[in-house]
Amino acid sequence: MKTTLVIMAAGIGSRFGGGIKQMEPLGPSGEIIIDYSIHDAIEAGFDKVVFIIRHDLEKDFKEVIGDRIAKKIEVAYAFQEKEDLPEGFSVGERQKPWGTGQAILSAMNVVNEPFAVINADDYYGKQGFKVVHDWLVNGGATTDNKRHFCMAGFELRNTLSDNGGVTRGVCKADVDGFMTDILETENIEKIDGKAAVRTDNGINFYPDDTLVSMNMWGIGPDFISDVLKPGFVEFLKNLPEGNIKAEYLLPMVIGELVEKGEADVKILHTPDKWFGVTYADDKDAVKAAFKDLVAKGVYPEKIN
Repeated sequence: MKTTLVIMAAGIGSRFGGGIKQMEPLGPSGEIIIDYSIHDAIEAGFDKVVFIIRHDLEKDFKEVIGDRIAKKIEVAYAFQEKEDLPEGFSVGERQKPWGTGQAILSAMNVVNEPFAVINADDYYGKQGFKVVHDWLVNGGATTDNKRHFCMAGFELRNTLSDNGGVTRGVCKADVDGFMTDILETENIEKIDGKAAVRTDNGINFYPDDTLVSMNMWGIGPDFISDVLKPGFVEFLKNLPEGNIKAEYLLPMVIGELVEKGEADVKILHTPDKWFGVTYADDKDAVKAAFKDLVAKGVYPEKIN
C-alpha cells in the first residue's frame, strides 16, 4: 500500500532571528530538521512526500530542500494561502492563513492515499514514523461505521523546552489506548526536571507517563474531501463577524468527530525525545542533540 508523508511548512509564524526556522541548518553536516524527518519516514516505508508551503517560499524551499529530496522519494507540493477560500467568502483584514485544517485541505489534489501529517520544524524520532506507518498499511484508517485516526503519543517530559513554556495537547485514553480527551494546555514548563504548570494555587506537576499530541497523525485519504472540505465552509459560515484570528485546526476537526461518536483515535506511544525550535535559544540545544544522535550511531554523519 502506498503511503504519503504530508509536511506542514507554510506557517507565517516561521521567522525568528531573521531566518526561516524550517530551513535552519542544525545537523552536523548542515542538515535541517526536515532532512531527519524524511530520512526516518523513508526508513519506515513511506513512498511519497507532500510539502505544504506558501508561494513566496517556493523558490528558496526547492533550492534548500525540495529538489534534493526529490532524488530520494516522490515529491509533490501544495500551497496554503489565506486567500484560498470557498466561493462566497473573503479574507477581509486577516493577515495569516487559516490553520492546520486549511493546510491539509490545500493538499486535496495531491494526496490520494493514506497519509501521515507532521510539522516541518519538529523532530519526532524514528519510532513515531514506524508506528504510524504500520498502522496505516495494516488498515488502521479503513472506514467502516466510523472514521479511524491514529496519533503518535509523546511523553510530555520529552517535549519540553529549556527556554520557556510550551503549549501541548495533553491526552487522555481509555484502557484500549483510544483517545477520550485532548486538552490544549499553555505554558507547560520544565521545573525540577518535570513537566509542570504554574497556577494561582501553586505548581501542578504532570505524571511522567502523560502523553501529548505533537501534531503527528495517521489519516485516511477521503478525510480531506469528505470532512475537511465541507467542514471549512461550516467553519467560515459560523465565524463571528470581525474575528480575524480564529483558526480551522486539524485536532479540532478530529476532536469534534470523536465527541460525536463518528471517529476514534488510537494513541500510539513513542518514547523518542522531541526536538524543536520553539525559541531562538533552542537552536544550540537542538544542534547538540543531533550531534549526540550521530555519535550514538542513530544517524550517519551526513544524510543529505
